[in-house]
Amino acid sequence: MKNDKEVKKAKLFSFKNIVLDFVRITAAPGLLWFRPKHIYENEAAKKKIKGAAIVIMNHVGMIDPMYLMLAIWYRRHRFVCKADLMKSKLGGFWLRLFRCIPIDRENASFNSMRQIVDVLKEGNLVSMFPEGQVNLGSEMPAAFKSGMILMSVQSGAPIIPVYIKPRKHAYERIIAVIGEPFSVTEKYGPRPKFSQIDEAAQYLREKEIKLMELINKPGERKNENG
Repeated sequence: MKNDKEVKKAKLFSFKNIVLDFVRITAAPGLLWFRPKHIYENEAAKKKIKGAAIVIMNHVGMIDPMYLMLAIWYRRHRFVCKADLMKSKLGGFWLRLFRCIPIDRENASFNSMRQIVDVLKEGNLVSMFPEGQVNLGSEMPAAFKSGMILMSVQSGAPIIPVYIKPRKHAYERIIAVIGEPFSVTEKYGPRPKFSQIDEAAQYLREKEIKLMELINKPGERKNENG
């Protein structure tokens, strides 16, 4: 029997992780081109993300996952994607290769939720777009789905809100605003009520709006990096 250290080492050097790391290495020119600029909500938000966490971000285009990976380049991302995207042979092949986790966002099954929770319990970073769809024509985030709250409760992983300013020109830098990690269980306990789950989802949406406002808010330059 392998001990926990050997199991973690095997996962660290698995073929799928090597593919992800190869993409991260070859994406170095992207870091130079987009020159990600970080603005932090506060000192707590400046800490590097370690261990299990759920990263949520506004969703305005299909290239958003790339922006998020460049903004948080030092971690592997396991993205949650729509199950329908897995149905095509070519699209499904690439999404599986990049270790995306399919979920029906309109009718999330227990098995889908369980898979994400298991990934989090292994200490991974799971990234998702809680609006559930691309929000075209508006910088204001739409209502958030509450599934992320349940995943956070079951896994114990904090939720980290990130707002990335929509780019209008190819030469623009990526501007990412990082929020303070939010622990659902610390706020509501291990068994939050349905009303508290909805309240937490609304709180995170309001937090996303505050992060958006920090981009142009005077006096926040002290929290910039890059």
